[in-house]
Amino acid sequence: MLLRGKNLKTGETTQDIREMNLNIFKKSLDMVTNLNNWHAFMNLFASAGYLKGTLVASSNAVVFSYVLYLIGKYDYKVSSVELQKVIRKWIFMSTITSFYTGSTESEVEKQFADLRGIHTADEFVAYLNSVISNRFTDDYFEYSLPAELNSSSAISPAWYGYVASINLLGTPILFSTTPLSQYFVLGISGGKNSVDKHHIFPKHYLKKIGYGNNRDRNKIANFTYLDYTTNIDISDSPPIEYVSRYREKLGEEGYKLACAQNALPENFEQLPYPEFLKQRRVLMAQIVRKAYNELNK
Repeated sequence: MLLRGKNLKTGETTQDIREMNLNIFKKSLDMVTNLNNWHAFMNLFASAGYLKGTLVASSNAVVFSYVLYLIGKYDYKVSSVELQKVIRKWIFMSTITSFYTGSTESEVEKQFADLRGIHTADEFVAYLNSVISNRFTDDYFEYSLPAELNSSSAISPAWYGYVASINLLGTPILFSTTPLSQYFVLGISGGKNSVDKHHIFPKHYLKKIGYGNNRDRNKIANFTYLDYTTNIDISDSPPIEYVSRYREKLGEEGYKLACAQNALPENFEQLPYPEFLKQRRVLMAQIVRKAYNELNK
């Protein structure tokens, strides 16, 4: 309707309105497709821990975060440093909380309506920070996020957010000194994946002790990343067996550090499986909170 020249206020369609709207569209198109803008924005996604597209559950989060980035840059003239900081936090929040999933159009319309009352760069930054803070409350990290991590879904914003947090914090993968983020770099895999998701309580072991349902065995909190060699070494060994090997190899302090960095309760190998999952979900949520606090610095 806009490109045909319709005035949405009066309902009238004219050639003048059509030409005016086409000019606006052309200028906006040049702005949106500017590769410098796009690459700068994509770098913010990467620096928020989302190093691969497969970690982003909703493409809407990419589209509308980019819209906000451009609005902040061109309409509000937010300084580069401030804009990068607030949009990075916005990306982290909107992706992990499924902000743009569900009633996306109404959420975006509300946002645009809010922005009509905002006139300065400082107000724009303050507005985004207030929305982020309203989502990332103490209750979210203590109750909502652990509940969202109580899932077996292969596509989980909560799990992807945890992985992004590990990337952001530069955390080594379990029983390794190499940060997980390095394994997300293009071109590092050969015929086999150099890093894999692995069940902390292996599937075959769980089946032996009575967990016959994949839904129970594939809980998000039962996954971690391992390098290929460690994955092969652990295989289907019960935790009580493989932990003792790596505990001896790493030393007590190294073992405790690996557990803390990877959201594992100390002595997790001795816990009943349901209790392990419960405790780990809480620790995973704390890792996400720690990553958010890093973005706030």
